[in-house]
Amino acid sequence: MASVLLNLVIFVALLVGIYRLQGRGLSLSVRVLIALAIGTVFGVALQLAEGNGSTSITQTINWINIVGNGYVQLLQMIVMPLVFVAILNAVSKLHDASSLGKISVLTLGTLLLTTAIAALVGVIMSLSFGLSAQGLAQGVAESARLTALQTNYAPKVADLTVPQLILSFIPKNPFADLTGANPTSIISVVIFAAFLGTAAIRLVSRDPEKGHRLIALIDLMQSWITQLVRLIMALTPYGVMALMTKMAATSNAGDILNLGKFVIASYLGLAIMFGVHALLLTLTGVNPMTFFRKVMPALSFAFSSRSSAATIPLSVEIQTRRLGVPQTIASFAASFGATIGQNGCAGLYPAMLAVMVAPTVGVNPLDPAWIATLVAIVTLSSAGVAGVGGGATMAALIVLPAMGLPVTLVALLISVEPLIDMGRTALNVNGAMTAGTITSQVLGQTDRSILDSEDAGELRNA
Repeated sequence: MASVLLNLVIFVALLVGIYRLQGRGLSLSVRVLIALAIGTVFGVALQLAEGNGSTSITQTINWINIVGNGYVQLLQMIVMPLVFVAILNAVSKLHDASSLGKISVLTLGTLLLTTAIAALVGVIMSLSFGLSAQGLAQGVAESARLTALQTNYAPKVADLTVPQLILSFIPKNPFADLTGANPTSIISVVIFAAFLGTAAIRLVSRDPEKGHRLIALIDLMQSWITQLVRLIMALTPYGVMALMTKMAATSNAGDILNLGKFVIASYLGLAIMFGVHALLLTLTGVNPMTFFRKVMPALSFAFSSRSSAATIPLSVEIQTRRLGVPQTIASFAASFGATIGQNGCAGLYPAMLAVMVAPTVGVNPLDPAWIATLVAIVTLSSAGVAGVGGGATMAALIVLPAMGLPVTLVALLISVEPLIDMGRTALNVNGAMTAGTITSQVLGQTDRSILDSEDAGELRNA
């Protein structure tokens, strides 16, 4: 108990230290990176001092979770209200509702294109590193995990069809979707808000007096929610430090070394996809170095939280205040990107697993037709994968059976899942912000004075 108390005293002291950084005029992105580094070092120190899996570490992390998981839950609290009000406000101010079609097509097209590229990169990584499911040991934890996966997920995966997936996007009970009742609730809320916004446009043209009062009310709601988002964003450094402390203190170095080749291949694939994003940004007239510098707070939080959905508020805020993307496009990109076209979880990961499993059932992973089929299935199935921790597992459980492959490998990689999932989530979020930036550039709606500025939107006080 004494060691737990000492650990918590040190943790609180570190939180106070991070708080004092704010008074030095450091930007949010710098404070987040410092918090990430401090959390990692503190977590490693805890593991070295107490031993991996010790009771002391478990009890310490239980208390630290109040800060880390509490921050994630606060962000999850505002995801649905933010998405709903942001889309409603953005659509209601469009002069022509038909422009929604262009925004949707470009955003979704970019997300699905990059997911297809990610799937191809996943295939190349597995083949280049000679990764295979053969010879991987299945211990007690892996066996239990496989049983749970087959029990909880297999029936849903088996019943999944493309028409049913499309229908799941259409809201039949928007109030239930506002509670996040379904994996595709975010998309349903976007569609509901878009319809309400379109109705507001019609009301303005047919009854200007009532229409303008409605627009003023929607604008007031947007300002209210924006202040709530910035209030919670100010807590980002503390949440990131707590999350990284937990990750570093509970990771098993032995398991990581045993599956080191897979971890290295995964992160190399992620790095290549960040390069693909940079290339696409360059082709549309955006300096990738400026882009990555400005989106770093969102990537840092996504990396530590492992939740694309929870990063939506930060993603929207950064796109609008630091990249010059209009509210409409930023909201669509962040919302769609958390559910459709996740480059890391729904693109790279299931493709790598499919190539690893294929030889065990007599399938040639070098067959061009098989690779083309895999890329197509991965791209289509990326729609509807929940943007939360475990989303990659769901994606793999959709893709592998669709390709006629067993799902055993999903359980065998359980020990390194959290480590790789951090990088995958960061790529997911970057893909969404890339889609929003590219869409804004193609439509000529980017505020270049904000995008090109060295200090615009630094969010110093969140």
